[in-house]
Amino acid sequence: MTPRSTSAGGRRRLLAAGLLLATGSATLGRAARAASASVSEEREPVRIAVIEGLSGVFANAGEAVLRNLTFAVERINARGGVRLPGGARKLALLRLDSKGSLEEALSALRSAIDQGARIVCQGNSSAVATALVDAIDKHNARDPARRVVFLNYSAVEPSLTNERCSFWHFRFDAHADMRLQALVEVMREDADLQRLYLIGQDYSFGQQLARRARAVVAAARPDVQIVGDELHPLGRVKDFMPYAQKIRASGAQAVLTGNWGSDLTLLAKALREAGSSARLYTFYGNALGAPTAIGEAGVGRVLAVAEWHPNAGDAASDALHAAFRQRYPDPRDDYLHLRMLLMVEMLAAAIERAGATEALAVARALEDARLAPTAMFALGGRHEAWMRAQDHQLQQPLVVSVMDRVGSPGVRVDVEGSGYGFRTLRRFAAAELALPSTCSMTRPPL
Repeated sequence: MTPRSTSAGGRRRLLAAGLLLATGSATLGRAARAASASVSEEREPVRIAVIEGLSGVFANAGEAVLRNLTFAVERINARGGVRLPGGARKLALLRLDSKGSLEEALSALRSAIDQGARIVCQGNSSAVATALVDAIDKHNARDPARRVVFLNYSAVEPSLTNERCSFWHFRFDAHADMRLQALVEVMREDADLQRLYLIGQDYSFGQQLARRARAVVAAARPDVQIVGDELHPLGRVKDFMPYAQKIRASGAQAVLTGNWGSDLTLLAKALREAGSSARLYTFYGNALGAPTAIGEAGVGRVLAVAEWHPNAGDAASDALHAAFRQRYPDPRDDYLHLRMLLMVEMLAAAIERAGATEALAVARALEDARLAPTAMFALGGRHEAWMRAQDHQLQQPLVVSVMDRVGSPGVRVDVEGSGYGFRTLRRFAAAELALPSTCSMTRPPL
């Protein structure tokens, strides 16, 4: 029997049914691909971009940062990463070399965003940090779908949490005025000090420190005469002997400097070779080659201020430092920054509280966040960090320590295999150094 031919209406109904099936299949396929992409994104690591000078004159400072952040990230990943609604995700560092240049740093920021990083870290230059804050503010307003949070671990120019404060910027180091206040409080008790020499790097941080130091020293020690006050080019002086000779000729009993990296190491070496007996009140004299460069001449004379040091005097500090040295056994790599571990821990906790990695959610979770002493640090129950919501300036204890021979009372371990370590002179609670802020912050709407 010959089948009946299909009518025109029947053919149209069959065609429509076929199109409906095809459309449904395509929609299901797109949904499946979207779900797969979503699962894939949830399982991808949370990218944290580190924009730092990893080549050039300050490469040693940049590499020290990378070691500390790597150590911090590995500790969190060993615990399974950060817990999110879609499942735990690991943290991953993106290493971007700014080469010590503002232009390269801004280029690295664009690259970080394009690579999917929504957390950006930097610190070894207040000038770079200021440029990044400005660029991030503009980017976040222009491209809210790809906003980023800026975590600052070392750029200490005070204006970054005062008149230049930004909702997207969080500073995890004590700023220069806080560090200076701690040093000058110790300077009050330096009975031999009558003549002080100021020297620093000629950029925003060094300039601010020079201005502020005069006022703070005058208030605390009006009897002290400042016999020298000069700035030198950042990272470009190869021979500090002329500066050292001027310091010695001035009769200064002490030098106050915020120098870091090779600018500090070369200055310290020149002072030793010039035979200067001046005490060094420093921001960063406890590592990156400075103790080795100074040697025996630094015993009892080189002071440093930091949030912590490995001879803090409790079992948890000993264990933390031992773990870092096990991870980086080369003595030249021995420079543990507790604030960088705190920064990564507070970031991880904020991501978990927010339940997301989106910049606005993370920033809001960081505001007013507190990291009480935990089993990870323990630190004798003495270290507590609070991110002040008003200006996004971390409040935490500071310690002023002095260089001494390893094995001396209070100096169980040395620094960088130099044979010299640091012992605590005075510890300041966070509240003792909490300074008022002029920040007037604009917060984005919910």
